[in-house]
Amino acid sequence: MTTAQDIRGIVLLAHGSRDERWRQPIEAVAQRVRADDPDARVACAYMELATPDLPTAVETLIAGGATAIRVVPLFLGMGKHAREDLPLQVEALRQRWPAVGFSLARIVGEEPELVDLLARIAVKS
Repeated sequence: MTTAQDIRGIVLLAHGSRDERWRQPIEAVAQRVRADDPDARVACAYMELATPDLPTAVETLIAGGATAIRVVPLFLGMGKHAREDLPLQVEALRQRWPAVGFSLARIVGEEPELVDLLARIAVKS
């Protein structure tokens, strides 16, 4: 649970790719989050094939003063990473940094706003 005194950290977690161009939309989301909430600390992290990984991104946010961290999985579907790997990783983070409040958001693909946006993009001409 976060309190008014907490310094928010947000990790935008994506799958990852060896292709550097793959990061561009993830980094664009991070820039937008920073613009929308200048007080939040924001980092990108990747499950595989790219760096930083989740623990490294979290460590950076904590070093920057974050006392509460929300992990936002930028996955469209509930695959193995989101269903199995990610909850285990977040629990390991809680064990490693017990003084930090961690929360795990739903995958973005389950958010009604994203479903609506994708549908609008699909039908636009």
